[in-house]
Amino acid sequence: MENPAWYTPYTPYQPEIAQGMFSVNFLKTRFLILPSGRLESLVNYQTMVMSLTSMDVANASLLDEATAAAEGMVMALMNAPRKRTFVVDAGVLPQTMAVLRTRAKGFGIKVVVGDVISLLEDEAIRSDTCGVLVQYPDIDGNIQDFSAITATTHSLGGLVVCATDLLALTKIKPPGEWGADIVLGNSARFGVPAGYGGPHAGFFAVTDKLKRKMPGRLIGRSRDTQGNPAYRLSLQSMYHPFQSNHLCSERRRSPGATYSSGEGH
Repeated sequence: MENPAWYTPYTPYQPEIAQGMFSVNFLKTRFLILPSGRLESLVNYQTMVMSLTSMDVANASLLDEATAAAEGMVMALMNAPRKRTFVVDAGVLPQTMAVLRTRAKGFGIKVVVGDVISLLEDEAIRSDTCGVLVQYPDIDGNIQDFSAITATTHSLGGLVVCATDLLALTKIKPPGEWGADIVLGNSARFGVPAGYGGPHAGFFAVTDKLKRKMPGRLIGRSRDTQGNPAYRLSLQSMYHPFQSNHLCSERRRSPGATYSSGEGH
């Protein structure tokens, strides 16, 4: 994980960690890089996120929690394109709110912040709500039961997006069990040192019906032409191959460290 030879070679538009086997020279030492091990590690990371969140599908990470929340908001809009109001609970992290407001401008989404229960009692908001975002636990560490809010949101045809913490989910009821449609957050709590400088890999998990609308990469296990087990990109949104190289590397390296830490504990 700490060896730069794993992630510094650059090939345009192609995250080198996902390429085939190759070797590099670093400090006069020859390294053989086996990316298939990285892909297997990402599958394990996805499985860990699915298990802790109690969701059906998880991707191989996004940039960070705030941008993952913005992706969740856009998914809620796509699910109910005639509705333009996205309700955000007051307990959501401020940096997440800032990114949501910025992303909302481009899509014409109205972001309403406050107590979700009170906001959903407003008929004007109820009739135009495409989704709700809650923080679990919230910014003050409070743990609420969002089951009633989830039922109300679903009755309005909206999606419930839950921002949470993987370490907290080892002790509290996972969002998938109380009906969340999208679960996301920051995976830095699992073994990613602050020295990386951030942002740290954001996890993103959804219900089965939303899997083909999910952003990011999904790693799956298949078989090669000789019948041997092989890992590959199963689903991928078209813009990802054009991400900058350091971003692609960050998305591979941080989840690997996260899974390794989780497995060790």
